[in-house]
Amino acid sequence: MSTVAFHTLGCKVNSYDTEAIWHLFREKGYAQVDFDDQADVYIINTCTVTNTGDKKSRQMIRRAIRKNQDATIVVTGCYAQVAPDEILEIPGVDLVIGTQGREQIIEYVERAQQEKSPFKIVSSVRKQREFEELDVFDFTDRTRASLKIQEGCNNFCTFCIIPYSRGFIRSRQPENVIRQARKLVEAGYYEIVLTGIHTGGYGDDLDDYTLADLLVELEAKVPELRRIRISSIEASELDAKMIKVLTESKKVVRHLHIPLQSGSNRVLQRMNRKYTTEEFATSLADVRKALPDLAITSDVIVGFPGETEEEFVETYEFIRDQNFADLHVFPYSPRNFTPAAKYKDQVPEREKEARVNRLIQLANSLQVKYSAKFIGQTLEVIPEERNEQGLLIGFTDNYIKVEFDGGDELLGEVVAVRLDAAGPVLSQGTFVERLTFTEREEELPSVTGPFGENAIELEMM
Repeated sequence: MSTVAFHTLGCKVNSYDTEAIWHLFREKGYAQVDFDDQADVYIINTCTVTNTGDKKSRQMIRRAIRKNQDATIVVTGCYAQVAPDEILEIPGVDLVIGTQGREQIIEYVERAQQEKSPFKIVSSVRKQREFEELDVFDFTDRTRASLKIQEGCNNFCTFCIIPYSRGFIRSRQPENVIRQARKLVEAGYYEIVLTGIHTGGYGDDLDDYTLADLLVELEAKVPELRRIRISSIEASELDAKMIKVLTESKKVVRHLHIPLQSGSNRVLQRMNRKYTTEEFATSLADVRKALPDLAITSDVIVGFPGETEEEFVETYEFIRDQNFADLHVFPYSPRNFTPAAKYKDQVPEREKEARVNRLIQLANSLQVKYSAKFIGQTLEVIPEERNEQGLLIGFTDNYIKVEFDGGDELLGEVVAVRLDAAGPVLSQGTFVERLTFTEREEELPSVTGPFGENAIELEMM
């Protein structure tokens, strides 16, 4: 039996793509082995969001070549898309395939094995208008399922190369999203995370159809689905229609990830982010008015070129005042070929590091502040793994990461957990009981769903 090994760098979309490629190989009779083991085919799914991502990608390519010089070495992903010739110059690489056309990857691998001559399959993503249909019906070692619903981005932020490696927005047809969601539910997944490069932009290229419409259809046509989580959405996409759908939904969880990137208007303008802090704050106020217990998490980039201490303080104070439930903090990293990499007044690394640390401390305090509101309440959790202490770990529907004691039979199931203590990264809870979808509907008639009035106060008999 032929074997294949994978290494994935970068984002959740890359992780989804790797799973989809693995399914193609599995259908052809391949067995998957660990990347550090001997394999017949090595596939490195690369990242290019920073120059460091390129470097790590090259390191993993060379590691695979050293592991088995007779193996077929395949490089795909964003770095492969933007620098295929650079990758082909690495002795031992057999095939470079960008971010399109991977449904034919088996054919290309067989061609590489026959011809013994390196080649690339990379087309211009700027000309792509169709979504690359790659299905995933189950995930390796995952209790939450991702469902990729769109590809590409039209925003062209000055720090980001993704539009050049992924192209313009291409939305998956609604019927195909519904079809895969049903398959995931049949495979036993209770939660589906809708993901993409610009997830909230889903439908921008469709006729009179938006992410809000897709949420309504998913809820109506996949009734067995327990949770729907949106991986990311822009503040400007939280219009009245979307807020109404979120308010009425019984399945969309009480958590939205809304990227900020900076709390300074001058920095936002230099980033080409198409909103002001005032507009961002208004969007958050509108959605919180409708959904008071909503967990809002965000991203912020620290040390963007020209960011002064005063502008950083503006960001710090804005984040503090918005009461995010969690925050992902990134130091700005120049990416070749992006406008921001050419900007003058690059912030010294030492100053970036100091600012990152200040924001991480703030993020920790905000996380505790949000989680503490739910101490003593019973929340719904899907355990995903065990930690080194043997405790189960999972996320509540409102994205509180909690650890608690319980048996292996609870992994991947829906359980009720009382929150006992709030922590900056991990909170502590006590297992109450296991739930099933039908039991929850029958035993808890007052619960109208994740955004319902009593959704976080599960009355257990």
